[in-house]
Amino acid sequence: MRALLTVALLLISNSFMTYAWYGHLRDNPDAKKTGFWVFATTILISWGIAFFEYIFMVPANKIGYQGNGGPFSLIQLKIIQEVSSIIIFMVFSLVFFKEESFKWNHAVAFLLILIAVYLVFKK
Repeated sequence: MRALLTVALLLISNSFMTYAWYGHLRDNPDAKKTGFWVFATTILISWGIAFFEYIFMVPANKIGYQGNGGPFSLIQLKIIQEVSSIIIFMVFSLVFFKEESFKWNHAVAFLLILIAVYLVFKK
């Protein structure tokens, strides 16, 4: 149960983080503007969104970490976070950025990451 809750919280967390990092790139009338106030406003909005990432990330790590009675080592938690980040990013980019496409080299890169996951969880 702790493993499932940890993964679910990490997926939610990464959804907020991906939107905070990349959401401002889509349909932005100020995208070509690079003035201080444009950047400052974008940063503040992104920080506000990223706050929710921490609301889910911190409990996920506390619940999932072996040192707190969870099922995962620190390295395993990081690998789960990275894989969930990539999965969320792939879905986000395909849904919100229609001009982006998933190519064969992206699939191979993702496969290599899955091999890394296997190796980290191998006893």
